[in-house]
Amino acid sequence: MFVLHIALQGCLRATDIEYGVNVDTGGHIRYLLGLVEASQKSADIDRIVVATRAFDSEFGPDYAAPSDRMSDKVEIVRFRTVDPGYLPKEDLWREVPSYAEALIDWIEQQPVRPAIIHAHYADAGVVADIVRGKLGIPYVFVAHSLGRVKRKAFLDSGGVAHPDSESATDIRIKTEERAVAGASLIIASSRDEAENQYADYEAYRPGHIRIIPPGAELTTFRTAMPNLSVDKMINRFLVNHDKPPLLTLARPVVKKNIAALLHAFGESKALQEKANLVIFVGNRDDLNDLEPESAGILKDILYLIDLYDLYGKVALPKSHQPADVPAIYAYAWYRRGIFVNPALNEPFGLTLLEAAAVGLPIIATDSGGPNDIVEICQNGELVDPNDPGEIAASALRILNDEALWQDYSSEGFRAVRRFDWRSHANRYHRLLGAVIKQEGQQQPAPRELLVCDIDNTLLGSRPALAEFSEWFGTQHKLGFAIASGRSLHSALSVLEQEEAPLPDIMITSVGSEIYYRQPDHPSYVPDLEWADWISENWEREQIIDALQDIPGLRPQSPLEQRRFKLSYIAHGKGDFKARVEEALQAHNLSASVAFSHNRYLDVLPRRASKGTAVEFVGKRLGLANARIFVAGDSGNDIEMLRTMPNSIIVANFRDGLGSHEALSHCFIAPRRHARGVVDGVTHFRTNSAASARLAAASDDQEAMAGSL
Repeated sequence: MFVLHIALQGCLRATDIEYGVNVDTGGHIRYLLGLVEASQKSADIDRIVVATRAFDSEFGPDYAAPSDRMSDKVEIVRFRTVDPGYLPKEDLWREVPSYAEALIDWIEQQPVRPAIIHAHYADAGVVADIVRGKLGIPYVFVAHSLGRVKRKAFLDSGGVAHPDSESATDIRIKTEERAVAGASLIIASSRDEAENQYADYEAYRPGHIRIIPPGAELTTFRTAMPNLSVDKMINRFLVNHDKPPLLTLARPVVKKNIAALLHAFGESKALQEKANLVIFVGNRDDLNDLEPESAGILKDILYLIDLYDLYGKVALPKSHQPADVPAIYAYAWYRRGIFVNPALNEPFGLTLLEAAAVGLPIIATDSGGPNDIVEICQNGELVDPNDPGEIAASALRILNDEALWQDYSSEGFRAVRRFDWRSHANRYHRLLGAVIKQEGQQQPAPRELLVCDIDNTLLGSRPALAEFSEWFGTQHKLGFAIASGRSLHSALSVLEQEEAPLPDIMITSVGSEIYYRQPDHPSYVPDLEWADWISENWEREQIIDALQDIPGLRPQSPLEQRRFKLSYIAHGKGDFKARVEEALQAHNLSASVAFSHNRYLDVLPRRASKGTAVEFVGKRLGLANARIFVAGDSGNDIEMLRTMPNSIIVANFRDGLGSHEALSHCFIAPRRHARGVVDGVTHFRTNSAASARLAAASDDQEAMAGSL
C-alpha cells in the first residue's frame, strides 16, 4: 500500500522538529510523524510520502528543500505555491489551487500512484478532494481541530461576529465542509469530536467517522526523572520551590485558555499557599518578534501575574528543548503536583497522556478528547474551562487528599499503556484497506442473524473473543449484529480496539438507533425509517423536566445523551426504575425505562428497545424470529432476551437475569463472555435440528400408518 499524507501547515522536516517555533507547529505534526513512524514498520505499507509546502523564511533553509528522506520507506516532498513565504493556516486557502496542481503533476509522474490519501487539516482536505476528482484516489480526513468549535469558543468568550464580512474562520468552515463531504472516511480522536463537533457540519455523516485515539511514544516519559538543568530552569522563579506545582505546557494561543488557570490560581489564596504555578508556553526571545496572537497571550500572562502579585509563585521559563519535556513532567510528579489543561476545547490531549505516563494526576477541560482519556485512565478530573473557581476547587481537592493523588497517579501510569502507536497503526491500516477495497460485490442476505450485547457479553475476555472470532469465521451464512447501550462511535471504537469481527448491523444507544454497514466499506448508514417510527409521542424536553427533581438521579455527561435516549446515573438505594416510571406517569408522558448494573438508567421512546429494534431488523432482512439468536448479560438486555425465542444469557450475567420470570425460556450458557455466545448458538441449533428430526420421524410414522 502506498499512502500519501498531505500536511500544508507548520514547519515540517525529517529530524529535529522545532515544535512551538510558530503557532502552527504543534500537536498535529507530532501526530503525523508518530503515525508515519508506526506505519512504516508494517509489512502492509510499501511507501509513505508526506507532501507539504515549500517556503522561504527566517526559520531556516530546510523548509525550502524539494525533498527530505526520513527512511527507506518514508519521504517528505515539498511543492511551491504562488506565495513563496511562510503562511499561517488562516491564509493557506489561497494557495490550494496552485498546490493541488503541483501535487497532481507529481502524482502523474510516479511509477505507482498512491492507493489512498490522508489529508491533515481543512486545506489539505480540499487538495485531496481536488485530487480525488481528477485522479479518482480516495482520501481519509483528519481535521485536528475544527473551525466551528473555534468560532463557538470565540463567541462564548465574548467575541462579536461581524455579519457583513467573511472572517478567516468563516472561510475555514467552508473549506472543512468540502473536505468532510468528499472524504471516504473521517478519523476522529474522541467521541466529542465524532458526535458533537462534526454534527454541526452540513456534510455530517456519522457512519463515515471512526474514532482512533492517537498513539503516543511514552517510553521516555515512563522512565523520566527530574534533572538539575530543569530544576534550575524552573526554581529560579520561585520563592518556595518545594511546593507541589500546577504544571501546564501549551502553545501560546487563545484556545489553550492559559488565562483561566492564572485566574484560578490568582483568586485562590488557599491554592497559592498550597502550590506553585509552572507555565511553559513555547519558546521566545523577544515578545515583539512573536506572531500577534502569541505575543498577546504572553502579555496577558505577564499582566495577570502582576495583577494578582504572583511574583515568586509562578515560573514562566522563556525556552525549553523537546528533550526537556519528560523531566519537566517528572519535576511536577516528584513534588506531587498536578498537570492542568484548561483549553476551551482539546481535540485529543497528548500532554495528558504524557503526564499520565509519568504518574502525574491531571485536571483537564471537559470539552473534547480529555473525556475519553479520563474515562480510560481514571487519572484525574474534568472541569469547566470557563470556571476558574472549579479549576481551583479541583486542584485543592487533589492536593489535599494524599490517597486521591496516589490513586490518580497509579491508575494513569497503568492504563496509559493502551495509547500506543502500534495498536493505532494496526486499526488505521485495517480501515485504509477497507476503504480502498472496491470489489463492489453485494453480500448475500444472511440465513440467520446473531445479535450480541458488547460489554461483558461479546467483550470482557480476550481469549474468549479470540475463540468466538475463529468460530465466527466459519459461519458463512450467519449475519452479525451488536445491540448495545453505547453510541455508534463508542461501540465501533471499542470493537476495533479489541479486534472483534466488524458487525453488519449496529443497534446502538439501547436500541434507539440502527445502522447498516455498506457493502465492502467500513462506513455505516442510519435507518431513518426506524428513527421516524420510534419518534411517535416522544417528548424529550418534557421528560427531562419531569425527572429533574428525583433524589439520587443525575444526568450522565452530555456525550451520553442522544436524540432518542436520556441517560442517568442513580446514586443511593431504592427502585429507581419504578420512581422514574411513576414520575412519567404522573406527567402523562410515554417512554420506556431500562436500568442496569444497579447504576445506569436510560429513558427511551416507548417503541424503542433492543427487543423491538431486533424485530425491526429481522423483518428488514426477511428473517423469522426463530432464525435470530440474541445474547446478553444485564438489565438493559431484558427486552431483547424476552422478545426472541433463541435467547442466550452468558454465565457472567448480572441484574438477576437467571431468575427473571420473563426469561425462563433463555439458555444460560455454561461459559462466560463470548464463549457463552458460541455455546448458546450451538445449543439452539442442536435443539432445532433435533426438533426437525422428530417432526420428520413423526411424519414418516403417520405416513406408514396410513399405508397400513
